[in-house]
Amino acid sequence: MTERKPPGVPFESWVDHQINAAQRRGEFDALPGAGEPLPAGLDSAYDELWWVKRKMAREGLAVLPPALALRKEAEDALAAAYAAPSERAVREIITAVNVKIKDMMFRRPPGPPLGRKPYDVDEVVAEWRRRRAPAPLSGRTVLAPIRFRVASAA
Repeated sequence: MTERKPPGVPFESWVDHQINAAQRRGEFDALPGAGEPLPAGLDSAYDELWWVKRKMAREGLAVLPPALALRKEAEDALAAAYAAPSERAVREIITAVNVKIKDMMFRRPPGPPLGRKPYDVDEVVAEWRRRRAPAPLSGRTVLAPIRFRVASAA
């Protein structure tokens, strides 16, 4: 499309002529996405962060509200505590997450409520010991449900 618009020809009809000529030559036949539906979200309002959201979706990232992020962190900390190599490590992991839980409990979080109480460190340690104990000789292991009590604020 190197030819220029001739003088005296309206711009719209000249553009229409160029498009029709390109269609006749088949220049639009093998374009990427031909025959596929348009991407979702084209009819929505303009979002200045559209590229950030698309990149996060492509990379599988998500941003959680603080309370939900802490809830996930607490669950991960409990799993890490059960897998810890020593009782000292269990106590450090649970104490660290309890500080964050207590902090979140005493301020109004943006988003949904936390719905989590601090872990009782001694109960987590007892469960950690039970899980590390040698398996009984009978070959069957029965796991009891874990009950957590709120630790005193002292």
